[in-house]
Amino acid sequence: MYLSHLEIVGFKSFAQKINVKFNDGVTAIVGPNGCGKSNIVDALRWVLGEQKSSVLRSDKMGDVIFNGTKNRRPLGMAEVSLTIENTKGILPTEYSEVTITRRLFRNGDSQYLLNKTACRLRDIVDLFMDTGMGADAYSVIELKMIENILSDKAHERRHLFEEASGVTKYKSRRKEAERRLEATQTDLSRVQDIIAEVQKSVRSLQRQATKAQKYKETDEEIKRTERALLAREYLTLRSDIKPIEEQIAHHKAEKLAIEQSMIAQESIVTELEQKQADVAERLSEAEHILAEHTRESATYTRESAVVRERMASLERSIERMTLERE
Repeated sequence: MYLSHLEIVGFKSFAQKINVKFNDGVTAIVGPNGCGKSNIVDALRWVLGEQKSSVLRSDKMGDVIFNGTKNRRPLGMAEVSLTIENTKGILPTEYSEVTITRRLFRNGDSQYLLNKTACRLRDIVDLFMDTGMGADAYSVIELKMIENILSDKAHERRHLFEEASGVTKYKSRRKEAERRLEATQTDLSRVQDIIAEVQKSVRSLQRQATKAQKYKETDEEIKRTERALLAREYLTLRSDIKPIEEQIAHHKAEKLAIEQSMIAQESIVTELEQKQADVAERLSEAEHILAEHTRESATYTRESAVVRERMASLERSIERMTLERE
């Protein structure tokens, strides 16, 4: 297993995409201070899953994105891809060439890809477990790590030795198992608390169930008694209703006879009303004729008065003429 090539774009000082190829033998990167040699090492650490910004010589993780210059605008994403030849099958995967990619956006979102397939950081860490490669493995050694190795403090060298001897994987699994065991114990404690609470609830429910059963039995007894009372009342009311029903039938017969009599009387009233209407009509005609005769009588009376007045006038004229003749 060896590195094939490294692609960097937008990471720290690498604004443009670069492709660093690692050929057979030893590859050395040289250059003046500030040209980006250490940034390549940081890119290797970063793509392998480094989460501490201080190890990458940054205050926060977002600082690894190219921040721009006077002549170039800042970028919104940093991406590093590392291709590894797995011809000897050291990595636990069936691929002979493995490419891991890490992306970081300015809004804080990040992505991990394994052979262009989205994955988790845990998948990448598990892939390189006990292979000598990783964000904090001995495959990437800086000056500070050399000082730790050469120091007389055993715990400073212990991590590198454990990584080299393959103990780290088992320690990691042990820590994970201990975390799971602790979580399980916490869950068990919680379950015991829940069981205690449930037992209290069960005892309370048992008392309530006993009361409910007693209530149910009492309610059934009350219902049976009410049904018996209702049956008895029904029989009593039935015997009382019979004479009332006979009276109702008698009254219905009387009502029917009265209705028939009323119908006959109504027909008689209708006939009388018809006769009254005829008499009223004849009376109206008689009144009309009387009015005509009254008008004619008044006319004759006026004419008679005129005639009498004329006769009186003639008589006076005769008397005057007689006097004048004499």
